[in-house]
Amino acid sequence: MMILAGLGNPEPKYLRNRHNVGFMAMDIIAAAWSAGPWRKRFKGLCAELTVSTAAGPKKLLLLKPQTFYNNSGNCVAEAANFFKVAPENVVVFHDELDLDPGKFRLKTGGGAAGNNGIKSITQQLGPDFRRGRIGIGHPGDRNRVTDYVLSDFDKHDEVWLIDLLDAIADSIDLLASGEFDAFQTRVTHKAPAP
Repeated sequence: MMILAGLGNPEPKYLRNRHNVGFMAMDIIAAAWSAGPWRKRFKGLCAELTVSTAAGPKKLLLLKPQTFYNNSGNCVAEAANFFKVAPENVVVFHDELDLDPGKFRLKTGGGAAGNNGIKSITQQLGPDFRRGRIGIGHPGDRNRVTDYVLSDFDKHDEVWLIDLLDAIADSIDLLASGEFDAFQTRVTHKAPAP
């Protein structure tokens, strides 16, 4: 099994925030692959699906922590421990200030770079999980970061955002089969950054 976790905040007022792009990714993946219903479990919402890959069917658990962004590790670790999923089979999708809007990078390990959700997961699982980094750009002033990530995407962002989330969902079969470079390549070709 592989766990795909999207980071975000659970209250409706955060629904379209930049910080909730991980939740958005989980919703698009669930719809594209006809996942089972979302259920409350592991301090979050989870849905299961099976993806057909070249290597055979692969089971995925989609996870949206309901612990608020900065405490996401509690939910992700609980699910990983229950299913005995190693950190390298956990992929966390999240907003990334250090990437231009619309850029996507898949990376394994590394530091939290000020992202408290990633820091929380690292404290619980160690650093060896994979990160699906969805670029949202930086507001230019570190004092404006909190307001920026907790504000909605601008109208002009919607085209690249929809294209990128669709490309991620369309490429999940490669991710599920462990073809990580091919997954990133297909996503970036299907949805080049503006």
